[in-house]
Amino acid sequence: MEVKVLGPGCAKCKATYNVVEKIIKKNNLDVKLTKVDDIAEILSYDILSTPAIVVDGEVKIKGRVPSEDEIKELLGL
Repeated sequence: MEVKVLGPGCAKCKATYNVVEKIIKKNNLDVKLTKVDDIAEILSYDILSTPAIVVDGEVKIKGRVPSEDEIKELLGL
């Protein structure tokens, strides 16, 4: 599974990345986590508000910081 956190580096983007990273580490998941801050790449996902979470190429959450429970659900926990 590949998870990307899209965002230019704002506080909400960093918080989103930290929540996702925490869940992955806590549950010892085999997930490739990437932080994407390149504006061109972010726009290629056709989103206008960040942070956004992309799971295996599909945008799942955009424009807000998700809860830990939402992240667990996205990762199949």
